[in-house]
Amino acid sequence: MKPLAITMGCPVGIGPEIILKYFASKPAFPAGMTPVVVGDPKILSRCSESLNIPATISLWTPGERLKNGVVSVFAPENLPALDPDCLGWGKPDVQTGKAMAGYIETAVSLIQAGQCSGMVTCPITKKALNEAGYNFPGHTEMLASLCQTDDYAMMMAGEKLRVTLVTIHTPLGRVPAVLSSDKIFHLIEMTALSLKNDFGISAPCLAVAALNPHAGEDGLFGDEEDRLIRPAIQQATEASIDVSGPFPPDTVFYKAAAGNYDAVVCMYHDQGLIPFKLLHFADGVNVTIGLPIVRTSVDHGTAYDIAGQGKADPSSLAAAVAMAGEIAANRLQ
Repeated sequence: MKPLAITMGCPVGIGPEIILKYFASKPAFPAGMTPVVVGDPKILSRCSESLNIPATISLWTPGERLKNGVVSVFAPENLPALDPDCLGWGKPDVQTGKAMAGYIETAVSLIQAGQCSGMVTCPITKKALNEAGYNFPGHTEMLASLCQTDDYAMMMAGEKLRVTLVTIHTPLGRVPAVLSSDKIFHLIEMTALSLKNDFGISAPCLAVAALNPHAGEDGLFGDEEDRLIRPAIQQATEASIDVSGPFPPDTVFYKAAAGNYDAVVCMYHDQGLIPFKLLHFADGVNVTIGLPIVRTSVDHGTAYDIAGQGKADPSSLAAAVAMAGEIAANRLQ
């Protein structure tokens, strides 16, 4: 197996810190997939020194044998050199935006060239990404563009709960207007396929969350359940997918966390992420399903308010690396 690529994320966020803490914990790497950091060795060295996180940092060349106890770094040559002394923790700018975007592009290229098995992404800031000239609302959409696919979705995955989202970064007031039976069915189908191929669940069981309180209460609180969601569930059932609903959102996540369902298909961003982060705030993983490459991510942001202070928790990164290794191995079976 080829190594996994960990992108460093925003150079002035908590990405460098959680990477160094992750390696310092001497984790059991996925078999044959010791991670390589795609980032800036000078930034990592500054972080190691200023936060007193012991690390041996070494440049890596694709195909080179990885060394135990070493943080191997692939530094893209086409990116502008960053001067650590001129950067302030928690203060992104255009140059850091270009750097974090370049790490993502490079990791995708390494995977497509057969040099890496998959990628794990540390957090970026959407504002700096756009200021650097990348017109994407976030990581997920940028990766889909690099992979030249419109067929993708966000899954948040943890030990107790998995959720997928029909709409991702859509303002709440616009959600009902952009929902459709086709979109809901397609996500049900993608979720079931990912659970089989990526997570090794041979017969996944899915639940679908309603949009409205009490699943619409027979149309009293809204008709989207009858008009959009139930037809999608019926279509998925006819396609031999084990799926049921729509269930009231105030009960379905409790049942899924209790083990009754392998995933919950949600209508909008916060509907799925609020219960998910309640259960998996420290160890949740963001998985982009539908891509031709393996991509997992930490489920938190750049945390500029604590960047450079030694307070960042690497638990989500550790979980994301483990899950990327699991998915990469499952896809080979």
